[in-house]
Amino acid sequence: MSTSKLRTNNFIYQIINQDLEFGKHHEIHTRFPPEPNGYLHIGHAKSICLNFGIAKRYQGQCNLRFDDTNPLKENIEYIQSIKRDIQWLGFQWNGPVRYSSDYFDQLYQYAIELILKGLAYVDDLTPEQIRKYRGSLTSPGKNSPYRNRSIKDNLALFEKMRNGKFAEGRSCLRAKIDMYSPSIVMRDPVLYRIKLAEHHNTGTKWCIYPMYDFTHCISDALEGITHSLCTMEFQENRRLYDWVLNNISITAHPRQYEFSRLNLEYTIMSKRKLKILITKNIVEGWDDPRMPTIAGLRRRGYTPASIREFCRRIGVTKQDNNIEMALLESSVREDLNTIAPRAMAVLNPVTVVIQNMPSDTIEIINVPNHPNKPEMGYRDVPFTKNIYIDKSDFREESNKNYKRLVLGQEVRLRSAYVIKAEHVDKDEYGNITTIYCTYNHDTLKKNPSNKVKGVIHWVSVSYAIPAEFHLYDHLFSTANPDAAENLLSVINSNSLIIRKGFVEYSLRKATYNTTYQFEREGYFCADYRKSRPEHLVFNRTVRLRDIRTKILA
Repeated sequence: MSTSKLRTNNFIYQIINQDLEFGKHHEIHTRFPPEPNGYLHIGHAKSICLNFGIAKRYQGQCNLRFDDTNPLKENIEYIQSIKRDIQWLGFQWNGPVRYSSDYFDQLYQYAIELILKGLAYVDDLTPEQIRKYRGSLTSPGKNSPYRNRSIKDNLALFEKMRNGKFAEGRSCLRAKIDMYSPSIVMRDPVLYRIKLAEHHNTGTKWCIYPMYDFTHCISDALEGITHSLCTMEFQENRRLYDWVLNNISITAHPRQYEFSRLNLEYTIMSKRKLKILITKNIVEGWDDPRMPTIAGLRRRGYTPASIREFCRRIGVTKQDNNIEMALLESSVREDLNTIAPRAMAVLNPVTVVIQNMPSDTIEIINVPNHPNKPEMGYRDVPFTKNIYIDKSDFREESNKNYKRLVLGQEVRLRSAYVIKAEHVDKDEYGNITTIYCTYNHDTLKKNPSNKVKGVIHWVSVSYAIPAEFHLYDHLFSTANPDAAENLLSVINSNSLIIRKGFVEYSLRKATYNTTYQFEREGYFCADYRKSRPEHLVFNRTVRLRDIRTKILA
């Protein structure tokens, strides 16, 4: 394949281009290997887009392989959610779904091969003792007293481990490398441990399970992976990746390459910490719209295209950095601005009475679903004597910079008429309950002789559909919550604000797979968990750009 037409805009593409050019590989084969111990988050989306994107770019293949070597933390729910997320993002894996557990028999035989070569031994140290013996970054480790067991003894002990003769934690299989290595990873790492637990895929066949570092490289080799891509925290583990493959009788030897993980402002990317938020009832679950999970983003109204575009913009480098939330928000805002149908919603309603309009008049106004895309069609919006506007769109007095409705002045109703505020009613606390206006019946979609400064949205009282609006903000009050000593101390108490208002009649059957731009309010989608025809619930995906600017100002 010619690589001259392929852009080399990141170092991994450059490596692949070179490998193809010099004939090291003739077909590119990648994999996405999640552990099914939680839902995928936006950081995984970066890896998905990279691995599946490379396969598409080079007409290669990308496997989906579940790293299911810890039965205590894994379940079918996570497996199903991961497959759903990948497909929702627009990707499809090569062939059947694969599991590390598919290779347990082969992995066991390779472990025996290492024992036979004198490169692995059964250790009876406790996990705590193993950590102590391993040393630190500044001090070397020391050999286990069981390190020099004979090959015969190690084979017999490993078979006993396999047959469930030992209690959990009683023994483990370790690689025999170098306890004085400057790399802690190479100080006789554990290859197998005992876990007396049923596995989702293999049932009760096994009571010993291989560690990730032993499993991953062999699985890559068995599947013919050419480029094994992972994040920078596994850079040191590459030593062990190569050591295992160099010391077993396997033909293929994939190469591991590392790239920086995604760090996003106001979020956390640790599944362990995300689980804390769920167990402490800070959020509703993995798909809470405030969560950085792909399921949460989908429920909030993010589109697959916007997430793919975000991953494209942040790029692939080795440099660790913290991405601004504004970049993710701008990606979805730009996508929705193009594809989202428009509608009107009033989140904080106050009644307007148009005094010079007959009570029994119902005027149907034909309104475009998108101002720049006639192909998206039109909708009918009823206009009546009584309408709702947002309370923030009216003031009794204001300066010249306020471009909404002011007592004694005019404003344009979106797609309708120019109205003028005449007087108001108030309750006993001084709150405005009703605004009385007149309208210029010659201004339907026309400009009056005098210039009108502003445009506000509205909904007919008679045809208004009650709705609940969930307004989301950052889940954390600090841009770097991982730095907090107590994660729960930096939870943003205003991350969810619920408003009750109305939407226009055309949204009475709002669908879950459509995100709407509510005029001047933001982008919203119906909540697939909570929204029903008799009780509409809309989640705000993102603010409009100009509204966001005003809020920040």
